[in-house]
Amino acid sequence: MAVGPKRPRFYLGVLIAGCIMGGFLAALMERFLPESAARSFFTYAATPTFGPVSVDLLVVSFTLGPVGLSVSVMSLIGVAVAYYAARSLF
Repeated sequence: MAVGPKRPRFYLGVLIAGCIMGGFLAALMERFLPESAARSFFTYAATPTFGPVSVDLLVVSFTLGPVGLSVSVMSLIGVAVAYYAARSLF
């Protein structure tokens, strides 16, 4: 069993915290920055989607989707900041 910050849960937690922090920063920038090239660059988000997917199991049928993940520049910066902060703390 790995000891220290080499655990998968550690990296998953850092990734989730960074995405949340970056998304929050992107929303703040979109709300408070005036219309400019910097605002459009930092708040641009690519959103790949998957779905809808229908599943029919004879007894139960359901449809999932579409599921999308919004990735912005600020989300990537948030992940990097969270990783460096966590690496320095642990």
